[in-house]
Amino acid sequence: MYELMVESSFDAAHQLEGHKGPCENLHGHTWKVQVHITGRSLNKMGMVIDFKKIKTVLASVVSKLDHKNLNDLAPFRKVNPTSENVAKFVFDQLSGKIADLKRVTIFESPLTSASYTEEE
Repeated sequence: MYELMVESSFDAAHQLEGHKGPCENLHGHTWKVQVHITGRSLNKMGMVIDFKKIKTVLASVVSKLDHKNLNDLAPFRKVNPTSENVAKFVFDQLSGKIADLKRVTIFESPLTSASYTEEE
């Protein structure tokens, strides 16, 4: 089994409604996104998928979040823009556009992350 990873980042603000602490206030992060793809076989060129394709599709998703207040975006009007929910949003946006998508991990700091994957 092969596993590929592509990384990107974006800057965005959010606030966590109902959080009893400083994260209830509007604040920002430089979020890091990691996308993991798996594959059992390689194409004629010896790749699972071209990194360029992954980067292009990921860039189109990240552009929807970059320099935004996540709370103002439609997907986060009914759910808090937690790292968990941002990971699921990115996964859902990539699903169907990238074959064999395994996992999306979102870092809101170098030491904290949340991942989303579909159950197998």
